[in-house]
Amino acid sequence: MTAKGKPTTIHPTAIIHPGAELEADVVVGPYAVIDEEVQIGKGCRIHAHAHIAPYTVIGERCEIYSYASVGTPPQDLKFDGRQTKTIVGNDNTIREFVTINRGSVGGDERTKIGDNNLFMAYSHVAHDSIIGNHVIMANAATLAGHVTVGDHAILGGLSAVHQFVRIGIHAYIGGKTGVTKDIPPYMLVSGHRAKLYGLNTVGLKRRNFPATTLKILKQCYRILFLTERTLKEALEVAESQFGDVDEVRILVDFIRWSQRGITR
Repeated sequence: MTAKGKPTTIHPTAIIHPGAELEADVVVGPYAVIDEEVQIGKGCRIHAHAHIAPYTVIGERCEIYSYASVGTPPQDLKFDGRQTKTIVGNDNTIREFVTINRGSVGGDERTKIGDNNLFMAYSHVAHDSIIGNHVIMANAATLAGHVTVGDHAILGGLSAVHQFVRIGIHAYIGGKTGVTKDIPPYMLVSGHRAKLYGLNTVGLKRRNFPATTLKILKQCYRILFLTERTLKEALEVAESQFGDVDEVRILVDFIRWSQRGITR
């Protein structure tokens, strides 16, 4: 183990590979396991029995609770054992029994997590997924491989997201929802199979979106999803009326570039 500065506490029962690198003020609890080719940033706390697997980079001030596994090999039958990566940003909270798999083949060969995210107990992030910032995954929410989650999205408990799905910024997914198509930014979905229920108004208000912006987004929602226009026509109408609004631009571009189709 290489320590850049003196770690605050390493419990004598913890197992740390000589090739791991720990920055200053890292706390490692009883029976935690930190494998080779792991880098842990300053101020992190690794609780008892947590496992950090090889080829994992963890930023600063992250807290990883008991029995969480970060950077373990992907659950992917085509994976060939190559040295793919897991990259975790700063100020993330990873609760008990969370599983985060490293990258696999057929993509960027890395799983990437941004900053200030909360992964509640038993949630799962599969290989090659990309998580933005300020995302919340509630208990037992699960992502399949190659999923992209935008900033400030919230995934309710027991929700499940299909491979290659994109979840837009500020989207909200209700509990026990199965998601098989892209979720547009700013929207709320729920149901056994995800169904669009309108704008995530409560979440946007909590994040101090101006009333004028909320009004425009509601008008866009009606144009895009509550008229008899084709989606292509509706996008053109929304763009022509509100294309100078950043949030509308984000929404229109997200829908236009969808590969799996949009939840309607």
